[in-house]
Amino acid sequence: MKVFCLGGAGNICREAVLDLVQHSRFERITIGDFNEEEGMKVVQWLNDPRVDFVKVNVRDHEATVNQMRGYDIVMDGTTITLNGLSTACIAEAGCHGVNLNGFGEERAADEVFQRNGKTCLPGFGMTPGVTQMMAMHAANQLDTVDTVRVSHGSYRPIAFSKSIAETTTYEYDPELPGRVVYENGQFVQVPPFARPREIQLPEPYGKTVQYIIPHAETVTLAKALAGKGVKLIETRGTWPPANMQLVKALYDYGFMRNDKIQVGGQEVGILDCIAQYLYNSKEGKETELYGYSLHVEVTGERDGRKVQHTLTHTHPASDGSAPGWAGLRAYTRNVGIPFAIAAQLIADGAVKATGVINPEEAFDPSDIFAELRKRGIFVHEEITCLE
Repeated sequence: MKVFCLGGAGNICREAVLDLVQHSRFERITIGDFNEEEGMKVVQWLNDPRVDFVKVNVRDHEATVNQMRGYDIVMDGTTITLNGLSTACIAEAGCHGVNLNGFGEERAADEVFQRNGKTCLPGFGMTPGVTQMMAMHAANQLDTVDTVRVSHGSYRPIAFSKSIAETTTYEYDPELPGRVVYENGQFVQVPPFARPREIQLPEPYGKTVQYIIPHAETVTLAKALAGKGVKLIETRGTWPPANMQLVKALYDYGFMRNDKIQVGGQEVGILDCIAQYLYNSKEGKETELYGYSLHVEVTGERDGRKVQHTLTHTHPASDGSAPGWAGLRAYTRNVGIPFAIAAQLIADGAVKATGVINPEEAFDPSDIFAELRKRGIFVHEEITCLE
């Protein structure tokens, strides 16, 4: 089997490639990236004869399709704004595909994937991805589901990469139509910083106030749980306190609209200027606490009794006590490892559905949890009777 790791030189995708080197059965692992210098660094870092590099420009559709042909799966680590282009290439090349974002541009290629008998899974990292597995694990134990509240703490610098800076501005765009909650059978759009809720994350993260974010879980879980009568689905998230403070101030003062201004005779977006500054600043590339923390709460009925399932996850510490997990890698490995697990399972034939599908349609949660345990990442569950 062969895997094409698009965007494989990125901080997160390279961790997924490392996991493939350590755990997968792929005979060829190709790093495909526009940044040749960083791509070759990843090849040298991995130091494995199965790993090679090719320079790729996904804006050149025909060339990219030809480079992907013959691979079993493309693990797509490109940014949100490129996912429509990259997915079209993957579909035409006749490969399976999986990416990290899951924001919907991939749906346009559904017919091509189905025609080729291939699977495309948008959005499988920690969130979206493992969060849906946690919600489904709880829901599968219930006769009916009332509420699902997905929450996560993403503890990383605000702009350690351009794609991460892009994610920040995307999620808090005031005009974004995808920031919704599912309520009584309808999707209701809400503004940034809507519905604050205090969430108790496992240590060392602790209590956080989280807000509704535009994530795929709200939409995909509404579809998956329609037969269980679900009434409310909310997806929240938070970043380190300093990041949230900055984004809230930018929102309050209108910077998140990205209005055009004149700088040196050129017209640029004010938020684009800030993002560029953050990407090149010490403050944009450092934070005090690194890592990832998931919290999923599902309520419903089982055997006539109301119950609540609360699932959380833990991972090796970022303080240097666990080899390979120090600092930023405690964040990037959390995202990259489930990404790699999904790629391997799809390539192995574990997913029977074709076309563009959701995580809930792809995997048995227990299979994902078992693979995570092998890497030192654990899912915990607490069940409480509510009456």
